[in-house]
Amino acid sequence: MQKNFDLVDFSPEYAEAFKELNLEWIEEYFEPENIDLMMLSDPQKMFIDSGGAIVFAIVDNDIVGCCGLLKHNKTTYEISKMAVTSAYQGLGLGKAMMDRTLKIASDLGATRLEIMSNTILSPAINLYKSVGFVEIPLTSDAYDRGNISLRLDLARTD
Repeated sequence: MQKNFDLVDFSPEYAEAFKELNLEWIEEYFEPENIDLMMLSDPQKMFIDSGGAIVFAIVDNDIVGCCGLLKHNKTTYEISKMAVTSAYQGLGLGKAMMDRTLKIASDLGATRLEIMSNTILSPAINLYKSVGFVEIPLTSDAYDRGNISLRLDLARTD
């Protein structure tokens, strides 16, 4: 089943969809943590206003996926709160959003991207590794569920 989709950048009217998409996967595998609820309650403040971005996948006017880019400092960003609703998984939407997010990160001056995840999310881990992320020692304890860290060093263009 091939679906046509569009990728769009964050807009405030998408904030609730961002929250719902992420709570869908978090609640399926884990319990939402305080950091999740904080990030999902105000994505404009947590991601956009702090210098990051959020990309959405839209199919037939429905938001079915999202990928957040969280700024840590001038050159280091984190892929955070990536989700594709279950009915649309396996169609390449995650890869398309990841590619777009990597381009945005590069345009913003990022030289390093990080991800914290959990190894039970193997399709996500496989996606991250397929675009060049490599496993590194766990770098953060921000999430109780986090048991794997990955990093991607971006080529400098200057």
